[in-house]
Amino acid sequence: MRQELTLSDHDARIAVEVIRAETEKRGKSAVIAVVDSRGELISLLRMDGAAFSSVNVATNKAFTAARLKRPSSLIGRNARHPETGFNISYYSDPRYIGFSGGLPVIIDGQTVGAVAVSGLTEAEDEELAELAITAIRAANS
Repeated sequence: MRQELTLSDHDARIAVEVIRAETEKRGKSAVIAVVDSRGELISLLRMDGAAFSSVNVATNKAFTAARLKRPSSLIGRNARHPETGFNISYYSDPRYIGFSGGLPVIIDGQTVGAVAVSGLTEAEDEELAELAITAIRAANS
């Protein structure tokens, strides 16, 4: 029998709170999604003023990062430059997305979930997701 580690609702609350606080401090709003090791949603927050379209984008960024065990941005780069990777359409699942901002949470070499942010610049989305992952790791050490 194989046991699989995954993020908990407590981990998701940590991630959401860290991102929410930092986003508010910057005077901005975003959508935050946290998924388990299989890419299924644990927590979602659409902050006041965040675009409705960012809900699906954030959720899909997190799904992609968890399922493929790599940042969602890498998929986008590969899709835009097929000579360096693969065409994302081969997955036949519209939840796979190639925008920056979805990062896998890797603990002890295992992908245990992912965190994603949508609604800001690509660099800000990814920076905020990384802040949350750092907080999750600290809480689990």
